[in-house]
This record gives sequence, C-alpha cells and structure tokens, in this order.
Amino acid sequence: MNLNKCELCPRKCGVDRTKKCGFCGETDEIRIANFQLHFWEEPVISGKNGSGTVFFSGCVLKCVFCQNYEISAQNKGYVVSVNRLAEIFLELQNKGAHNINLVNPTHFVPQIIESLDLCKGKLHIPVVYNSGGYERVETIEKLKSYVDVFLPDLKYFDSKISKEYSKTEDYFINAISAIKKMAEITGKPIIENGLIKRGTIVRHLVLPNSRKDSITLIEKLGETFKKDEIMLSIMSQYTPMYKALDIKKLNRKTSTFEYNSVLDVAEKYGWDGFSQQRDSANEMYVPPFSDKP
Repeated sequence: MNLNKCELCPRKCGVDRTKKCGFCGETDEIRIANFQLHFWEEPVISGKNGSGTVFFSGCVLKCVFCQNYEISAQNKGYVVSVNRLAEIFLELQNKGAHNINLVNPTHFVPQIIESLDLCKGKLHIPVVYNSGGYERVETIEKLKSYVDVFLPDLKYFDSKISKEYSKTEDYFINAISAIKKMAEITGKPIIENGLIKRGTIVRHLVLPNSRKDSITLIEKLGETFKKDEIMLSIMSQYTPMYKALDIKKLNRKTSTFEYNSVLDVAEKYGWDGFSQQRDSANEMYVPPFSDKP
C-alpha cells in the first residue's frame, strides 16, 4: 500500500501523499479529531461501557449532508504518530471499551495496520472498521488479520444520486464488492453476551426524497446476501447539515413514511439487525471534534 502513489480507495487519485494531500484531504500523517467511549452506535457495539471510538480526519467521499463535516470536509483534527495511535487503542481498552471503533479509516489503513501491529499481544478486544463503504477490495483484503467487525455504510444504488451527493458515480459497484469481501473475511456474525465479536453490519441511512433508491438498494442487498451472512442497520438519524441546508431535496428530515417503507422491504429478507427511533435525527448526537490533542 504505497502512499507515494495513493490508490487506497476507488478514486485511485495517485497523489504522492508524502508530499501533499490526496482527494481525501490528508497527507501520510495520521490525523484524528477525537477519541472517546462512544455510546450511540448499535447496541451490540456500544454495549454498556461504550465503544472505543477514534475519529479520523479527512474522507474519500465528502458527502454534502455529512454530520461530521468538520472533520470529513473541513479537516479539523491534529497529528498523531503511529506509536501514539497504538497507545490510544490501549488507553481505550483500559477504560473498559468493548471494542476499538475506527471511524472513517479508509485513507489511513497502512498506518492503522502499523499501530495494530504494535498492540499485538496487548489488545484483547475486537477491532471495528467503520467506514462510508466506498472501498477497494484490495484494501479490505489487507485488513484480514486485523479487523474483527466491519461496519460499512451502503449509501446509494443510483449512480446519479451518488454523483450528486458524494461526487462518485461508481459508489454502489465498489461498495457492494467491498461488503462481499468484508463478509467473507468475518464470516457470519457472532454475538456473545449481547456484544458482536465478529461479523459485518451494513448500515443504510434513509435520505429524504430517496425512498425508491433505498428500496432498490435493499433489494440488491437481498439478492447478494443470505439472512445469516450479515446484519442490517436501517438508520433514520438524517438531519440537514452542512451543504444539505442549501439543497431543496435534502433540507428536511426523513419522513416516517419514507423510513417505514424501507423497513418494510428490509423485513422481507429476514436479516438480524437494527432500526432507529425517530428522535435520533438530532444534532446532539454529533460528537465534539478538536484540532488540538
């Protein structure tokens, strides 16, 4: 995984990140904006003690509605070394975290692997790879011995929508291929004492005015995976933020009808999984970010 000509994500921008930023907005220096015990993930991830979450700066997607736009697009964050990142993982474990939750990690995969290597024999909790789903199979394959749980988004099916909202026409084909590889790596989900130890949970956020695309996406997912191969999390937490405030189709919350329509389709396929209460669409659930350690 050569950062001198970066091709970690499907954009394959080819930038020498040892000298300047790639499309993701980041160089080869690891930057994070927060690490904490996080209690607002799926119950099998957050548990009682919280998920040991590390929020990475930059992003390969730049979604116009991103709740974490301060770090994904505005690049808030601060530099940490590979050694310091390993220390953070162990500190979170010592605080009682049920897992290490890597949020938006795609563009830092080589450095994360180095940090996890430094933790060998010391880190005894699962590692969760929590991403936007826009991944290369080749990059996911490198995580085979490092990640226990994959938590990818599957945002869109229609390439016109993915281009408009995330500047990528090839989102679905890359995301579904990556999720296949994730499920292959982890195998069927394993839950012990209410916590996930291995497996793949696919997230889908229902957007306003995109009900039909959500339904098509769920149907395609149903054609691809059996009910015991993955778990599914249908999210209703969409809140207009960032550039979405100026986009008519996105400048409102998802309606109950839109959300329930997608839930009804998902139920036909029999996956174990999660839905959200309607009050989850609230800015209060966005964590605080910092540009200082």
